[in-house]
Amino acid sequence: MAIGASSAKAGEETDTIAERAHRPQLRRRLGRADLRAVPEARRELRELLRQWGRPDRSEIAELLTSELVTNALVHTDDDAVLTAVVSPRGLRVEVRDFVARRPLLRAPDTGDDTHGRGLVLVQSLADAWGVRPHGVGKSVWFELGAEAA
Repeated sequence: MAIGASSAKAGEETDTIAERAHRPQLRRRLGRADLRAVPEARRELRELLRQWGRPDRSEIAELLTSELVTNALVHTDDDAVLTAVVSPRGLRVEVRDFVARRPLLRAPDTGDDTHGRGLVLVQSLADAWGVRPHGVGKSVWFELGAEAA
């Protein structure tokens, strides 16, 4: 399966620098294998969405953020960085790690209740998502439109 599917406008940067500078955002470093960061990230994202005026729309955003953070911490054995930015168009969440290995989108094993569903959930629930390589590592991201964030 291809990693990442998106709408034609997903990830386009059409805003000015001044508009980007005034967007509410969350940026958090996640320590290696520190799974306590998962509920903390959910709580911080919920607060960001509350400040944005969309607290009733955070369930999907929190779920997908949890999946990306957990994947980065469990599958890379390295630190990661969570960034979430809201704009009038919606929410973009990105988790950057420092391991080049790309995530695999795979069908979950029916006998395993806890593994293999993260990216399937992201693919199913996000308006757009993908993987962006960096010089060192990669970012896995998703976007939710304002009506779904």
